[in-house]
Formats: sequence, structure tokens, C-alpha cells
Amino acid sequence: MKILLATYWLLPHVGGVHAFMEQIRKAMSQRGHQVDLFGHSPDYTKYHMYSDGRVFEKAHVMPMIDSKLRVAGAANYLDDPVIRQYEIDRYCLELAAAYFGLDEYDVIHAQDVFSARSLARVKPKHTPLVAHIHGSVAHELRAHFRDHPELGIGEHSPAWRYCHAMEYYGASSADVAVTANQWMKTILTGDFGVDPSRIEVFPYGLDTDTFRARSVLATPVRKPAGKKVIACSARLTFVKGIDLLITALAQLKNVRQDWVCWLIGDGELRGDLERQARELGLQNDIVFWGFRQDAPAMLAMTDIFVHSCILDNQPISVIEAQLAGTAVVVSDAGGLPEMVDHGTTGLVFPSRDTGMLCAYLYDLLQHDAYRARLAYASKLWAESHWSMDAMIERLADVYETAGLIARSGGRGVP
Repeated sequence: MKILLATYWLLPHVGGVHAFMEQIRKAMSQRGHQVDLFGHSPDYTKYHMYSDGRVFEKAHVMPMIDSKLRVAGAANYLDDPVIRQYEIDRYCLELAAAYFGLDEYDVIHAQDVFSARSLARVKPKHTPLVAHIHGSVAHELRAHFRDHPELGIGEHSPAWRYCHAMEYYGASSADVAVTANQWMKTILTGDFGVDPSRIEVFPYGLDTDTFRARSVLATPVRKPAGKKVIACSARLTFVKGIDLLITALAQLKNVRQDWVCWLIGDGELRGDLERQARELGLQNDIVFWGFRQDAPAMLAMTDIFVHSCILDNQPISVIEAQLAGTAVVVSDAGGLPEMVDHGTTGLVFPSRDTGMLCAYLYDLLQHDAYRARLAYASKLWAESHWSMDAMIERLADVYETAGLIARSGGRGVP
């Protein structure tokens, strides 16, 4: 079978979508299938077949797209810069896919609503399309601009309504949509009106053998003597809530200093977060490591892992922390409560509640046996739950179901 894994987002990228695509590519290739990866270039100037180096320069078709958008210019929504950019990229994605050719693929597996919507419009009718929905663009927009109303991208703004429509059309354009948890399915069906019969739910998997092997590799990083390590592995972006973690750590420092925080990851907010840490007097207590290839080995030295996001789906970083045998503290945002059983396999605090986060960190630092008990239970649960083989088997079933639907005429593109 020949499979196309496609995304609107960047390839390569340190984010979870690219890592997920690479895991599928590896697992399906081991089963004898051929897998191509298609997505945006890191500088957003082109779409490319990342797997074999073929390139489609967006600049070559921009005159035609500009002309098309001018004809449609009577629609006021195109005056919005967010909408206009998404529409330009969507048309470019469709033209790139047509240029590369889709006839050779037995299944197309999109990783977001934008690529799903675009590929549904240009793929051969008989080719099955699966859409994996890893998050909600509309909800992220709302969360991101909640504290910045002056930017005009709040709920009911043109940009939010556009993304709301894309959530529906993207998920509904596929023969089968897949979510990793009930939270995301509820959003698609309840908020965006997607037919629940189109949606399959099963969790992500992780190549645990590879993760364990990376956990024992040599690393130059050393755990500070007399300190417990609080770690967070995430992109330094708004929705990850790293600023909230830093605020909680400033409160924690007032009552105990026997810890250091490792922030593993990079992103556009790194400078702002480093400045926040300095202003709160935490420059010697927080280490900004940036992106690290030895993150699994660093997690093996970690005592407490924190994910303080304000919106997230089923982050791989939490899965890795659980498998590393670390006590996990997460917010109740998004799909996280489905990953952690509060008081049994970790602790769950109300999103944005830095006081509660601080209290939980204090308790885990104070009570070694309690921390170890949570970590042990979390590891046992993770090893039985995050099976890569189980996920690939479920995905293979979805590919077969999507193929049957497509060959029978499909569900129809709304």
C-alpha cells in the first residue's frame, strides 16, 4: 500500500504533528508499506514532498491566486489578514497536491482540517481520505486572543467564524475522521456540528522501545546536587502556558528552594519567558535548554513533570514523562484529564490556577513516598495504554474502512 501523510503545518518541525507523522511512517514502512510526507516548508515559501525532496514554490502561482482572490474580493471576509493568508495557503496546497499527483496513493491521511479540506477537493474520487484531528484551530484562536481583544480575533470575529467553518468542512470532508480522545470528538460534534458517525476515537501510541533506548543514552546534562528537578518539555508558545508555570515557580520559591526547573523546548516566546524569569528573580532556578535530542535522558533524571497548558489535545511530552517514571502534574485543559487519573497516576489542577499548581508542586517536593507512588502508578498505566502497535492496528482498520466508503461512492464533500 502507498500512503500519503499530509499536513498544512511545517515539515520538518519540533512540534507533535511531525513527530506523529514520522512514527506512522516508520511503523507502516516496517510493515512493508511505502509512505510519503507532504507539508509546508519551514519558511512557509513552498510545499514539499519532505520524503523525497520534490518542491512546489508558492511564488510561482501567487499571481493567479491574487487574481482569484480579487475576483472574490466582494466578500468582506477576505479583508481579514488571517483569513486571506489561510485562503492563499489553502489554494497553494491544492495546486501543489495536483502538481505532485495523487493518483498513485492507496490512502491519503491528512493531519489537520486545512489539508483535509484541500485534499478532498483535488484527490481522485476513489482514493480514501482520513483526517486525523490533533486540535482545534478555532479554539486555539479564541484562547490565544482572549487576553488581547485589541487584536480583534475573538469569538464571533471573521477569523474565528472562518476557522469555525473550516473545522466543520475539514473533518466532514474525510471518509473517516480520527481523534485521540473524547474531548476532541465532543468539540467536533458539539461545537462544529460534525456527524459523530464520521469520527473514530483511539489514543496515540509511542514507540516505547526507541524511547527507552534514548533514555539511557549518554548526556552531558547532570542533575544538580541537592536539588529535585521539575521539568516541562513543550514548545514555548502561548497555549502551552509556560508563563503560568513560571509564575507558580516564583510562588514556590518563597517557601522552598530545593528544586531547579528544566524547560526543554523552543519557540517564539522564549525571549519573553526568559525576561519573565529574570524579573521574578528565577534566572538561577530555571534553565532554558531549548530543543534537545537527549530529552528522554533528561526526563529520566526528572522528579516532577509539569504541563501547564491552557489548551492541548494529547501531548506526546506527557506520554514520555509517564513512561519515564516521573510524577506528572497537568492542567485540566483539553484532553489532559483523560491522560491522568487525579490522585492515582498524577495530579490535575485547574487551568490558569497558579496557586493550585504551586501547592501541588510543594506537596510532591515535600513527600517523597507520595511522589514515588504517583510516578510508579503513572508508568504502569502508560506502558499498558500508549501502545504503538495497538494504534497502528486501529489505524490500519480505519484505512480499510475509509477505502470501503470511498469505493462505494464516498460520504460526499459538504
